[in-house]
Amino acid sequence: MKPTDLRGILQYIPRYREKTFILAIDGAVVTDENFPNLLLDIAVLRSLNIRVVLVHGASAQIKSLATEQRIPATDFDGTGITDEATLKLALTAANRLTHEIIEGLSTNDLRAASTNAIIAHPVGILQGVDHQFTGKVERVDVEFLQKLMDNGIVPVLPPLGFDGDGRTYRVNSDGVAVAVAEALKATKLMFITSQDGIRVRDAVIRQMPLTDLESVLAMQKADVHPDLLSKAVHAVAACKAGVPRVHVINGCVDEGLLAEVFTNEGIGTLIYANEFQQIRRALKKDIRSILNLTKSSMASEELMRRSRPAIEKQLSDYYIFEIDKNPVACVALHVYPEQKQGELAFLYVSASHENQGIGRKLIQFVENKARELGLGELITLSTQAFTYFQSKGGFTEGTPDNLPPIRREKYEQSGRKSKVLVKALVK
Repeated sequence: MKPTDLRGILQYIPRYREKTFILAIDGAVVTDENFPNLLLDIAVLRSLNIRVVLVHGASAQIKSLATEQRIPATDFDGTGITDEATLKLALTAANRLTHEIIEGLSTNDLRAASTNAIIAHPVGILQGVDHQFTGKVERVDVEFLQKLMDNGIVPVLPPLGFDGDGRTYRVNSDGVAVAVAEALKATKLMFITSQDGIRVRDAVIRQMPLTDLESVLAMQKADVHPDLLSKAVHAVAACKAGVPRVHVINGCVDEGLLAEVFTNEGIGTLIYANEFQQIRRALKKDIRSILNLTKSSMASEELMRRSRPAIEKQLSDYYIFEIDKNPVACVALHVYPEQKQGELAFLYVSASHENQGIGRKLIQFVENKARELGLGELITLSTQAFTYFQSKGGFTEGTPDNLPPIRREKYEQSGRKSKVLVKALVK
């Protein structure tokens, strides 16, 4: 299903309607050939009554202008020293990009306005070095931004801040995005870059809780891709400031923004500040999701086929694993009380969420649930994943004689010749 498929988007609309998303777009993305498509994605968000604020960087353009004009600029991203020459480059680059963004939004029938809503003060002298025109966000004019959004206008914020005396300062766009997200109590902060997500040792992190990212920055900082270090640091700051979800995605991927917002898998990195995973009992409304989730696995006979009526009949046996309220895995526990046995069945994890320990979490969940019910043994049947249950779940190979009589009958009727695996439950 394409992320633009309306049926796929519908489930998210009640959750995000009238919520605020801060989109922090790197300057390099604005000049990418995919930028018009990104603007179309933003238009989709606005059509769904999602409030959007755009913050943009300009480091790539400042660097290009410095080379073109042969000016020895001392700072490109607003974190170092900004002398007068660099400030002029920043003003030129930022104004050009702001105009280009507003022009693109106009093409998509969206009203937009560049603002001076970022009130800043100079960073000052750090370790004996005067940072001159480098600024730091002092506060955000929340009322101004809210009024714009109330009137259907998309605020566009350049990497510039202003003080009460009319002076302009170069500020880091990632820092601006965090400050705005905190001030507006945004639901999401999305860093839109030219990278696929936060990379640690060249591997893209797909989901990570705040505490884990803090550990990475404390102990493996050198392993974080240098182009994404600022995003990682500011993601931590945003989560600590109360932003529930921070995303880092590649804005050069067609429909990437929609895929990140409106699909379970997303395309980039999600950093979350609170618990966003849970295992819960399946409800009737989840049956369709369960069938869609396991369709390919049933077709390949990895899982035994189950119909909607069959699942509905034993619905209380089924559980789903949710990520951000979206089902990505499922399992069932069928109980045979007379034999004090339970069957771990229909375990499946979506391909996009494999190798994240979800399967083991579900096995442990079923084991704990079986113990709560006073069961002494857990059985499971498998045609293709039996080595997984043995190595990860601690099951050992048994025989059909280990099955309860009613389950033995179904086993023989199926003709699947699954391996029977057993595990004694130690209380």
